[in-house]
Amino acid sequence: MTTAKPYLTGHYTPLVDEVTATDLTVEGTLPPELTGRLLRNGHNPKPGITPTHWFKGSGMVHGIRLRAGRAEWYRNRWVHTPALDGAPYMTETGPDLTASTAGTHVIEHAGRLLALCEANLPFELTPELETVGAYDFDGKLRTAMTAHPKEDPVTGELHFFGSSPIPPYLVHHVVDAKGQLVHSAEVPGASAALKHDFALTRRHVVFIEGNVTFDPQEHSGIPYAWRDDQPARIGVMPRGEDGARHVRWFSIEPGNMLHVSNAYEDGRGRIVLEGPTVDREGFRLSWNWWVGAPGRGTEPNTRSFTRRWVIDPAAGTVDEQIIDDLAVEFPTLNEQYQGVENRYQYAVSFPDEQGFGGYGVVKYDRSTGARRIHRIGDARLPSEAVFVPAAGATREDDGYLLTVVSDLKQDASQLLVLDACDLDRVAAVHLPHRVPGGIHGSWIPDTPADRPAA
Repeated sequence: MTTAKPYLTGHYTPLVDEVTATDLTVEGTLPPELTGRLLRNGHNPKPGITPTHWFKGSGMVHGIRLRAGRAEWYRNRWVHTPALDGAPYMTETGPDLTASTAGTHVIEHAGRLLALCEANLPFELTPELETVGAYDFDGKLRTAMTAHPKEDPVTGELHFFGSSPIPPYLVHHVVDAKGQLVHSAEVPGASAALKHDFALTRRHVVFIEGNVTFDPQEHSGIPYAWRDDQPARIGVMPRGEDGARHVRWFSIEPGNMLHVSNAYEDGRGRIVLEGPTVDREGFRLSWNWWVGAPGRGTEPNTRSFTRRWVIDPAAGTVDEQIIDDLAVEFPTLNEQYQGVENRYQYAVSFPDEQGFGGYGVVKYDRSTGARRIHRIGDARLPSEAVFVPAAGATREDDGYLLTVVSDLKQDASQLLVLDACDLDRVAAVHLPHRVPGGIHGSWIPDTPADRPAA
């Protein structure tokens, strides 16, 4: 008797076709500043395909077009990469960086939409989510691209890295506001540890290496495993063309982080870094869910608690602590505060390792320590909550949170719009089918050229 893979059942049951629907039903009133597209990516293998790991499912991007208080369209499209048709990542000549699932994230930079998976090149999409092809920044990008690039809200630069289980282990890249790759540098001292996300402050690039590292004995298709002898570290690198020459690595407590909430320099020159992390048992339970192994947790993110590190470069020390005992993942914020001290952060809450507690959208007030939760409801799973500023915003939390909800009881999905201040429901858009639980996404506001003539 075989047990169905958890990432192919329940909230994560894949869709079997591509759909376009127009003039979607809206409950409530969509704010007029929500003019653009919410795009969200996730792993959705084709019918008949059972990947050996959640992360190996082919990428499918979902898009919802909002304008003038209307939900004009929804569409979902597979990212048509060579891997979608079965092309292997490893070849006789080495890895094929175009053989991507392209299923982790989707972003826009300099007018170009990119679907991302950290082991590969990005894939360009049209505004209607059709696949253009692999994109290598005019031949200048020769490494993979992380699925979590960071755009500086002041300069418009896009920072990202390429990591590899073989040297060079870590290469930092910078793309200017016009979309040109202008800088690439190998980062000394990095190891084969898994590096999924990183942080960008006003003056530094911050890399995180946990206890999960390359392991060729792991046969799930994602060759990484927890190793007690892999040092957990934070790398702090000054921004600028010669920053790699001055990177410093600081030892931290064992653990593993997938996603950064934010990082910034405080008034004493220390670097404050926050994000959900797991311990060894949390990683074991989560990994077993991701591969469908016995002894797995009930959720894809188990024992994932928010941790804070305060790195003092002058003293050479790191203070760290778990600052909340709620199991959360997919942290987000008002991205105008990326790299500077922020007051508010958002996340998705999950049931604990015994299955208790429900799904919700969480708001943290870092000044007061308060935590507010918008409970999504029974058998309803929210996606990563994307922040969109309100028109004329004067406060950090003046805006809206957009999350796509999978509803198992109704076998349906809605785009839920919440007030980012109090988490009250503002509006809901009914989608033509249930959207599987996914990974990351972005709000792409209209440019002047996208807006209809007056």
